[in-house]
Amino acid sequence: MEKNYDFRKRLEIIHKPNLCSSNILPQRDEVLIEEGWSIVIHQQATRLVFNVAKDLQDFFLVSMNVSVVLKRVADLRAAAQEQNVIILATEEELPEYCPRSSTLKCYRFVCASGRVIICGKDERGVGQGSYFLEDLMSLRQAPVLKCQDIVRQPVFAPRMVHSGWGIDKFPDSQLNAIAHAGMDAILVFTKGVDETPSGYKDFNHLVYRAANYGIDVYFYSYLVSEKHPDEPDAEEYYDSTYGALFKACPGAKGVILVGESCEFPSKDSNTTQRLRKDTPSDGLSSTKPSPGWWPCVDYPQWLNMIKKVIHKHAPAADIVFWTYNWGWAPEEARLELIRNLPEDITLLVTFEMFEQFKQDGVTSYCADYTIAFAGPGEYFKSEAQEAKKHKIRLYTMSNTAGMTWDFGVVPYIPVPFQWIKRHQALNKAHEAWELSGLMESHHYGWWPSIISELAKWAFWEPSPPQNKVLRDIAEREFGSKGAPIALDTWFHWSEAITKLVFTQEDQYGPLRVGPSYPLLFLQGAFDSKTNLPAAKHAMIGNRIVLTNYHPHEHVLQSPGASRLAVEINSLHEFMNLWNKGIKSLERAIAELPKAKREDGERMLGLGKFILNTVRTTVNVKEWWKLKHQLLGEADPLVASKTLEEMVSIARLEIENAKATISLVEADSRLGWEPSMEYMTDREHLLWKIKQVTRVVEEEIPKFRQTLALTGGE
Repeated sequence: MEKNYDFRKRLEIIHKPNLCSSNILPQRDEVLIEEGWSIVIHQQATRLVFNVAKDLQDFFLVSMNVSVVLKRVADLRAAAQEQNVIILATEEELPEYCPRSSTLKCYRFVCASGRVIICGKDERGVGQGSYFLEDLMSLRQAPVLKCQDIVRQPVFAPRMVHSGWGIDKFPDSQLNAIAHAGMDAILVFTKGVDETPSGYKDFNHLVYRAANYGIDVYFYSYLVSEKHPDEPDAEEYYDSTYGALFKACPGAKGVILVGESCEFPSKDSNTTQRLRKDTPSDGLSSTKPSPGWWPCVDYPQWLNMIKKVIHKHAPAADIVFWTYNWGWAPEEARLELIRNLPEDITLLVTFEMFEQFKQDGVTSYCADYTIAFAGPGEYFKSEAQEAKKHKIRLYTMSNTAGMTWDFGVVPYIPVPFQWIKRHQALNKAHEAWELSGLMESHHYGWWPSIISELAKWAFWEPSPPQNKVLRDIAEREFGSKGAPIALDTWFHWSEAITKLVFTQEDQYGPLRVGPSYPLLFLQGAFDSKTNLPAAKHAMIGNRIVLTNYHPHEHVLQSPGASRLAVEINSLHEFMNLWNKGIKSLERAIAELPKAKREDGERMLGLGKFILNTVRTTVNVKEWWKLKHQLLGEADPLVASKTLEEMVSIARLEIENAKATISLVEADSRLGWEPSMEYMTDREHLLWKIKQVTRVVEEEIPKFRQTLALTGGE
């Protein structure tokens, strides 16, 4: 049984112990690394290369049970002629082995009899080459390498990610894990110089520490913009905010700008022309969106101002403009904004959002991040095409670290075949529209998993086919007997995810927190006062969980009530497929030796948690449907029968919550999300059980009394 936050102990483990299988012997075209080998670096190697060398030494000892010596030498050329050596070098140190590619972070990997040479175009290439060596041996389950001579380079840079350890928290172990996963940039929420929503942080020290692992730092702006750029003192004002940030921390790589977090008082007549936080003078809400939710014609003017004050202090800073908030807006308005973007601005477009689907006569759309639809969506394609036409650097929000809002409090979503489809779609977007950078998670962070491992292989070239990599991963994790059964699990789960509902009410409701989500009857149902308990230290807490469930209406989708039956049927299909996967995984785990069973059991717990989450979602929809039938029912006898159905659902949901307690106690990462903190741990599940029990034992009996007074009983 784990206590809350015990999952962080597992995040400290970079190299999985005892991966080496004693019965694997090298083939004729392979090299065995054993006792007597050395890792060799230049005596003047940078701190990053030195850290990489120490990390590789640790990998051999911990994962491969091989002790190798670490040496510093004055002449790497001479060392490269020796036997039983692994040379880690940059272009400057070993130019004859340097890759001819001009791509930064690329490397040449040479494995021949008696030696391995990794030569990076730069020091970050050395690091990624060393991690590649680890990846090869991990999949081979032995300190054995195939003889080869290849040059590998990243498809995407940057690959940005939020912390999986805690919101804006990056201990060295987290930075090291991010580097090993192939990601090269981190995202930090920023309200001002050395200020995050969670409090003080030394930004310069974070930049320094991240550089030890070949990682850049991007600010995710929460800075307030209260002035229009054409106001007389606007430049002075913005220099005191964005300018001050980069003056204080010029080593930061760039900044992410998204409408809802850093809107400004636009003069676009399609908007309210004021910030969302500002109260209208007449006290009436507007039918128009605030500037953060519209492709305002004066965003280019604002961006020019931001660029001016930032580049004064950090000329190479990457200024990234994200169109997340207005993908629903008319295409022409969106594309006109892109045509007018200033030079040296990077465009960030979400990959799958706003896509519309028709199923059984009703329309739904991707309300937010989902892997149920691999993408790309039409919104992304329209803006990507325009960006290429105008030679604008293009990034996308891809979620390829392994998480989306499909399930808000899990470490990753184990649907590898569906993720492979997204990886392939992203690589095609790279070819078609010159997509060059990825934002791989939002504040729900990431978790080192089979999904992040697949993404790393997908986003470097050359790499083996994704299906082969997945088969190799399955064999490493489940053995030769269990691997085909595990693949069967992942196939069923990957098929199931395409049946998932991804409406706003689901992603902000039961899918966000799972079985701790309440069933409101009358108390709290109309005033939204029944909220899940939230930790005082949470950045967002329960503010992004809408407990007053009701099907939202939206211009892009069918009326909520008309969608319910289709959504419920689809979720039942999900549960049937997902449960097949669980049964297969149980059989795969039965084939595992005791040493490997813990990881398999944890994946099984994740699968069961997801299944329970979807059960809750179905129960919530059925509950809402019955409750609204009840409140509109004139016949007391029919109303009484409806109440009986609601009590049955409530009791099922109580049992579902009870069944989830053992899952979250076994794995403390389940039920937690960095910005919300714990939403579905034991205490929250007990709260849910108490809340639903009160509905059954107090609220519904009181309602029955009103029926009795009207002659219904």
